[in-house]
Amino acid sequence: MPTLNGVLETALYVADMPRARDFFETVLGLAPFTADHRFTAYDVGNRTVLLLFLHGETGQTVILPDAMGTIPPHDGAGRSHMALAIDADQLGAWQARLAEHTVAIEGRTHWPRGGESLYFRDPDGHLLELATPGVWPNY
Repeated sequence: MPTLNGVLETALYVADMPRARDFFETVLGLAPFTADHRFTAYDVGNRTVLLLFLHGETGQTVILPDAMGTIPPHDGAGRSHMALAIDADQLGAWQARLAEHTVAIEGRTHWPRGGESLYFRDPDGHLLELATPGVWPNY
């Protein structure tokens, strides 16, 4: 059986790219690798990329320059969920940062393995989670 090395990319679909970029860059402190009117790519650590796609801009095959190939159409609808890994000693600082940007914490979980999660939403209503080690057997 061939092996998997992890999840490389996670995608969220947004209604307003400038608004989404402002949130992810200002509140979460992410810096884009690359961006245009229809997508933004962020490094979120540990070789993982967060992709933001503008709704309605990914329904056609993208033909890449210089004979690099193609990217098939894709899309998503509704509110999605993703968790971002943080160190346990950073939980308080993240809670303060969210409060500083008037981002409401919608939930908090204390997991049996010792991890903690904070839940909040981005401007498109996606549920984002900041999770400390001890949430899953592998984290």
